[in-house]
Amino acid sequence: MKNASFLLILLLSVFLLLPCAAQGEAVEAPETQRLVFYEIFPCSFSDSDGDGVGDLRGILNRLDYLNDGNPASKTSLGIQGIWMTPVFASPSYHKYDVTDYKTMDPAFGTLEDLQALIDGCHERGIRLILDLPLNHTSRDHLWFKRFRQARLMHNDQSAYYDYYLCYSPEECPAGHACYPLQGTDFWYEGNFSQDMPELNYDNEAVRQEALDIAKFYLDMGVDGFRFDAAKYISFGDNARSADFWVWFTGELRALSPDIWLVAEVWDGDGITDQYVPAMNCFNFTLSQASGLIADTASGGNANRYTAYVEKYTETVQALRPEAFLVPFISNHDMDRAAGYLPDRDGKARMAANLYLLGPGAPFIYYGEEIGLKGSRGSANTDSNRRLAMRWGDGDPVADPPGSTYSSQTENTVQQQLETEGSLLKHYQRVLRVRKENPEIASGACAALAFDKTKLGGFLFTQEGRRVAVLHNPTKGSLSVDLKTVTDFAPSEIAALLEALPGEGGASLEGTVVTLGACTSVVLR
Repeated sequence: MKNASFLLILLLSVFLLLPCAAQGEAVEAPETQRLVFYEIFPCSFSDSDGDGVGDLRGILNRLDYLNDGNPASKTSLGIQGIWMTPVFASPSYHKYDVTDYKTMDPAFGTLEDLQALIDGCHERGIRLILDLPLNHTSRDHLWFKRFRQARLMHNDQSAYYDYYLCYSPEECPAGHACYPLQGTDFWYEGNFSQDMPELNYDNEAVRQEALDIAKFYLDMGVDGFRFDAAKYISFGDNARSADFWVWFTGELRALSPDIWLVAEVWDGDGITDQYVPAMNCFNFTLSQASGLIADTASGGNANRYTAYVEKYTETVQALRPEAFLVPFISNHDMDRAAGYLPDRDGKARMAANLYLLGPGAPFIYYGEEIGLKGSRGSANTDSNRRLAMRWGDGDPVADPPGSTYSSQTENTVQQQLETEGSLLKHYQRVLRVRKENPEIASGACAALAFDKTKLGGFLFTQEGRRVAVLHNPTKGSLSVDLKTVTDFAPSEIAALLEALPGEGGASLEGTVVTLGACTSVVLR
């Protein structure tokens, strides 16, 4: 490693970098697993048939925007995976209350359309994962209708008698939401809504139903799943819920060893860690306006951010050697980041640098790359967080039902594609840098802890190659001496090869690197 040439190969003004793995002998996850994903809320993304509702063919038509399959392309975003929120038959616009898991909602298309999308993704090297809300169904699901009928008839011989969590009124567990089962003396559990009854995973038949659903889509070529509300499988008992997921993911990996799995466990690290033996979990400590990404991008201490990432990765890899970070800023259940990380002052771009240039699998929420806005606020409607993508080319996709948000960005995809220095161009550049430096995504990573400064970064190591990423999230110029935290010699840091204009840029003298305001650099 001491003979490795260490070139300052990239200075991404106003923003660039992210976290990593653990120091020392960190176990590296397969490189193909540490992908950049793009979350799509289908009804709001792109409309192919003119009815105002986004659909599967609309997504297929936009694949070249996301990744055109050309590694040298500078016109596509360059994502490597897509997470679609539920597309199954459902009475709601959000589709988390499923009536039939093996049928596409007619508003989105057909199974043939899904197959075409899967094939289109794979032609471009994109992995496609589906959102599976398995802990509950719609009350309109055939299973629930048969369950209610069995309870109504007191037919405990029916296969559906115990398909859902069901109690006498006085037995409903404290803190759980229970509702009367019409026409009976029983109450059923519905922690999200009375329209979303909770399935009973103590019932082996229900477990097999879940496996059968997953196998159905794996056989079609789907690459994996995002599991909604994973801790609600056994609400209030994380140990039991986690045990279920260890069993379930083990069964799925037996069917498809390369499957890509991630869980939504909306909680602190102490809770999410319980699910890591089964699969990776989204990291909520980094997300939202109160998270470490936003705090750091708003002028916070990058060393606090890097120290957290290093410690988190050490923790999850101790629980499961293949585990890694899954960072994101916001998703369909959160206020959009453009509201608290505006592009005008560099915060949006610094945030992109922080979480996209690192190991693990970062998730971009559709429209984040153009500064799409949306917040629930006093309207108390999540549809305001899921507004229509602004393409600027006549796409008729409309805002979802119930939306009231009126302060949407004027910028469109078309405008930003035609504008040098746009936020979209920045996202494209960041993702190209990540691909050009695979050590960032797949190497072992250690925090470079600088004292008495808010400038911080990471050192990524893979097969003797070293890449460092440094961030200055502040509004002033900052300098650090690399020899205080590494064994680099001046002769090993050969040149500044490329720079993008920013607030002060960056410079190198011997082992001292100076970064201007809101600037990140990549050194090799």
